[in-house]
This record gives sequence, C-alpha cells and structure tokens, in this order.
Amino acid sequence: MAGRALDEGRLTTRTGLTAGLLITAAGLGCAMLPGLLGVLTGATLIGAGTGLITPLGFAALAAGTPQERLGQTMGSAELGRELGDAGGPLLVAAVATVTTLTYGFAALALLLAIGPLLALRRRVA
Repeated sequence: MAGRALDEGRLTTRTGLTAGLLITAAGLGCAMLPGLLGVLTGATLIGAGTGLITPLGFAALAAGTPQERLGQTMGSAELGRELGDAGGPLLVAAVATVTTLTYGFAALALLLAIGPLLALRRRVA
C-alpha cells in the first residue's frame, strides 16, 4: 500500500519515512506497557511502521541509483536491513541486561525517533 501511495503521488518518501520511523518508535513505546495490550499494540505499530519504511526506503534507493549500480545498491541496502534486524535486538538486550527490558525498548524507540525528529527540526529552522 505504501508503494502504491508513493507511485500515485499520495505520499512522499520524506513523509512516509518520517511517519514510519515515528510509528515504529511509538510501537516500541507501547511494547514497554505491561500485559497483552502492550504487546499487541506494540506489534501492530511496529509492523505498520516497518510496512512504511521498507518499501519507501528501497524505492528511494532504486530511484536515485544509476541502472548499472542498482544490484550493488540494493544488495547493500538488504545487508543494512539484515544488520538492523540483528542489531536492534542486540541493543535491546544489552540495555536490558544492565537495566530492564522496558529500558531496552525505550533505548531502541529513542534511537528510531531521533532521526525523524532531527529532520523535522531542520525543516522548521
């Protein structure tokens, strides 16, 4: 749906990526809540945010890459995504080891929210 919205001009890459990162960060915030409601809300928001980030990010990379470098660029992007898939849980676990799981999720949420918040700040200034 995000890719279709981008193709139809109903969504820009900047808006979609910013929203996706903030939605994902909010999902991690919800995951800190106790009980089933926190887990389900967190999973839903994290999934929705990732559903925005992934296709829009890959489309932006593909659009800005010369044809002869497309395979190299997309391969590097996939490697980066895989490193994030491993690094996120490691960050959460490292922080949780020293504190609690709640603070581990908070650290990752903060990390995800910093980028779009800085971009919004630059845009306003």
